[in-house]
Amino acid sequence: MLGRIMGAKEEPMTPTTALMPTSMVLPVTAPFDFTATLRFIGAFPATAGEQTVAPRALTKALRENGTVVGARLSASDGALRCELTTADPDTVEAVANRLTSHLGLDDDLTEFYARAAADPPFARVVARLHGYHQVKFPSPLELFCWAVLCQRVPLPLARRTKQAIVDHFANTVTLDGVTLSAFPDLDQLLSLDEPTLQRLIGNPRKAGYLHAGLRGWAELDEEYLRTGAYVRVRDSLLALPGIGPWSANFILIRGLGRMDRAEPDKEALRAAAKVYGPVTASEFTRLATHYGPHQGYWAHYLRAGS
Repeated sequence: MLGRIMGAKEEPMTPTTALMPTSMVLPVTAPFDFTATLRFIGAFPATAGEQTVAPRALTKALRENGTVVGARLSASDGALRCELTTADPDTVEAVANRLTSHLGLDDDLTEFYARAAADPPFARVVARLHGYHQVKFPSPLELFCWAVLCQRVPLPLARRTKQAIVDHFANTVTLDGVTLSAFPDLDQLLSLDEPTLQRLIGNPRKAGYLHAGLRGWAELDEEYLRTGAYVRVRDSLLALPGIGPWSANFILIRGLGRMDRAEPDKEALRAAAKVYGPVTASEFTRLATHYGPHQGYWAHYLRAGS
């Protein structure tokens, strides 16, 4: 969904901010609280240091159409103002779509909140997070790589191995005096042979998973992953090397925005216990059923709220 492109005369820039080639408005589905978005991003360890978070603004780099683009986002009358370092129409559209997905801008929370109103313990979570749209990974491809890298290792080590892959490519842009790096695209990742991945990651098993898994990912269509039958999409993810049930669920919710299901993994049960008291897997599933097609949002709010 391409945002409305606007000129500087419509909404003047502040004197301290450099003009960029493209300025547009990204529509959002109310209620939307950009402050809650920024708060979540600022506290999310998996992408720490990959963007600049200010009280009312976000700057980051993305790679789309083989181009590294800097993006500056700020709140603007119930929408998001987005400024980009490119004027190429196809790239602008691709980045606008990517940011809309990344920040969940078109997520409609109306029915989810209505169901939450009938669940008093969870309604208190919604009151704290009201207007927060799920922040997904910038792309499902990036989350696939992260899901492989973060398995059974401390989070700081997973971050270092991810950063080693990012640093291997010159996907940088300087925005507001800060140099930002974009995660490599699929073509770049496919250019890495297994020995290079092993050198970057330092783990032969994960290098093998990632090398083979990226080739499997290249055979999948992102639109199919987002809209195809849930069970078939999940099976497609489970067929990728290094992806088990937890990782598949992670990619479905946090990479693709598939809210159809909520799985009672250990992390989900711990988050639910903080709201409902100790719950079994079957009790978790019963609670999730109340949220119908919004089960994933319920599970994410449980985690975000804790």
